[in-house]
Amino acid sequence: METWKEFEANELTHSAAHHLVAIYEVGLKYGGWARVSDIARHLDITRGSVSINLRALKKREWIETGEHHMVRLCAKGLKAAQSVMAKRVVVKAFLSDVLGTPDPQAEIDSCKIEHLIAHSTGQRLARFMRFLGSGDPVATEFLERFRGVRGECPDNRTCDVCKGHCLVDELERAI
Repeated sequence: METWKEFEANELTHSAAHHLVAIYEVGLKYGGWARVSDIARHLDITRGSVSINLRALKKREWIETGEHHMVRLCAKGLKAAQSVMAKRVVVKAFLSDVLGTPDPQAEIDSCKIEHLIAHSTGQRLARFMRFLGSGDPVATEFLERFRGVRGECPDNRTCDVCKGHCLVDELERAI
């Protein structure tokens, strides 16, 4: 499959991820159950939008419904919600702590990325972040050296990242 088509093949959409996390967070207050109105309020959308999205989640067996329009995560939905939340935390930590992305932007970007990366990629990133925070002298030196790197390419013909076309310059011009 072509790489760009992988995005469309992603079973967990951005909207579904937010709904699962909202059900989880609202459910913490009510023994795992959440009302459609509480989910809507949590997501700042209409009850109708929540109801439409819940149908797709139920079809995938990520949620179950109970009496009085109550909803809760099934085991599969709980696993997906926890994975999304964990990946959001680790991606945000990487963006803010390593790359120096300001917190508000790191929060936005991690929210955009959380459901798109593979679980295994999230695990690798968590291990990398654990290493960087370990106090290991190699990790400390790595971070210091990384933070000292300037934004200019010394020679884009020999740069392993740019491969003859300076990406730093390209990104600067795109702003």
